[in-house]
Amino acid sequence: MHNSEYIQDFMKKVGFPQEAINCFTAVEKRLDEEKDFGREMDRLVRSYMYPFAGNIHPRLKKVDALAEKYGVSPYTLDMVFLLNCTPILKKRYENKGISEEIFWDTMDDFRCKLLECMKVKEVCGTFVAGWFNGFFELRRFALGRFQYEHSRYEDKNPYTLSCGRTVKRGDKTIGFHIPSSGISLTEDVRMASYKKAYEFYKKEFHGKPILFSCGSWLLYPEHKKFLPENSHILEFMDDFEIPFSATQEEFHDGWRIFGKYADLPVNELPRDTALQRAYADWLAAGNKSGDGWGMFCFDGEKIL
Repeated sequence: MHNSEYIQDFMKKVGFPQEAINCFTAVEKRLDEEKDFGREMDRLVRSYMYPFAGNIHPRLKKVDALAEKYGVSPYTLDMVFLLNCTPILKKRYENKGISEEIFWDTMDDFRCKLLECMKVKEVCGTFVAGWFNGFFELRRFALGRFQYEHSRYEDKNPYTLSCGRTVKRGDKTIGFHIPSSGISLTEDVRMASYKKAYEFYKKEFHGKPILFSCGSWLLYPEHKKFLPENSHILEFMDDFEIPFSATQEEFHDGWRIFGKYADLPVNELPRDTALQRAYADWLAAGNKSGDGWGMFCFDGEKIL
């Protein structure tokens, strides 16, 4: 049964708005009532999860073809496909001895990506379904405010942090991502997440300080020229040393700030928040956006 009690509980537990619950429930009911539709979806879920295929993209192409065949938005059906994979994922967490708390914290990204899709595309679903492969591979986990996974330092030139640690090409780091959860990047929130991540990964680093890394538009060094002084983004940036940054000719991350209005002329961009106003003014003055890649060393209690 597709429209199962589990699916309903999952959507409520991760905080889907009722509009989205109604949308996905209607599709799940169709999967139960239209047998060919349901069987085709089940084949895709099985081909991805039994055993785990490791590459979601061929399945997503078939999901999108299925969406066209049955008259459903591909964004919506992508999310339904992912929802139907989560019961198996939950069992894999249990088999690996990973806590239920980490499972549900990680699954909050379903809500984040749903709300992004509703905001940017005005459709219930997700427009970045491929991103979820990292969760189903059991290589990306939410530990507090941030999501973490293994990474490597890739630049050919070594870099020495202010704490004295030199990082060479191929050295292992723990990379992390900043989901659009709506939780402010306060010091308490950031440190609580770093500490959780340290506890999660410390065995493989033998209790030594861990090198964390992050690449994001949030780490664009020029922010210090135009964001408000009390911005939590600036506080977050101060956690890092940022050896690499780049300016973008096009603001590819503009949707994260301006939603569906990101492609409007700069003089028409919304200015409803302090961040929107700061960015709109910066761009209107002829400046560019960009991103940065940073690192810091953490000993379980503090940044070194």
